Amino acid sequence: MCLNVAVLDTLRNGPSNILAFNHIKHIHHIPHIKKMFTGIIEALGTITAVRTEGTNRHFTVQSPFFSELQIDQSVSHDGVCLTVVALDAAAGTHTVTAIAETLQKTNLGSWAEGRQVNLERCLAANGRFDGHIVQGHVDLAAVCESVEDQNGSWLYRFRHETGPGRVTVEKGSICINGVSLTCFNSTDDGFSVAIIPYTYEHTTFQHLRPGDAVNLEFDIVGKYVAKLLGR
Repeated sequence: MCLNVAVLDTLRNGPSNILAFNHIKHIHHIPHIKKMFTGIIEALGTITAVRTEGTNRHFTVQSPFFSELQIDQSVSHDGVCLTVVALDAAAGTHTVTAIAETLQKTNLGSWAEGRQVNLERCLAANGRFDGHIVQGHVDLAAVCESVEDQNGSWLYRFRHETGPGRVTVEKGSICINGVSLTCFNSTDDGFSVAIIPYTYEHTTFQHLRPGDAVNLEFDIVGKYVAKLLGR
């Protein structure tokens, strides 16, 4: 049974279908799910080259786990699932390609040499599910409205356009630039997140400033529920 169907079936039918919901723990047995991320960043990569070809843009990225990558492998770059199309062993880099649709819906259009990006490889079948279900399919680019240093953590406020499926709930999950986070102070067009020192130091949140665009992926389960309810 597909993961999303199991979740939604349980939401609609209640405990009578809890057996289907329990299958979620056997996620590696579900053939419909070909790739998935969890929003737990593995490393920071650095863009070393940007090349435009027609309407496509190629990004070359240096990363700590270069030697473990393969051609055709899916890797999340700031929350965007991109395919590795080339490897350079001498430089320790991999190259990915973004098409026009991706450049328009995400912040990739502003990427330049020297920029750091959050990297995560797909979840291994025997991996720990530490974040939430992240597909790497960004819904839209949102704007960072404010950053507040709270002397031990950082409070970020984000604003986004409203639309079908763009739903957050208090203490629900949200993916920002590939990072799985819990949102609060949720409204129709915005929400806040709090960042602990470890996340701040090991992701691109350390570089984020008011006015910057970020990639948002809303919770997939929430999007299905919103569609069922006509939202």
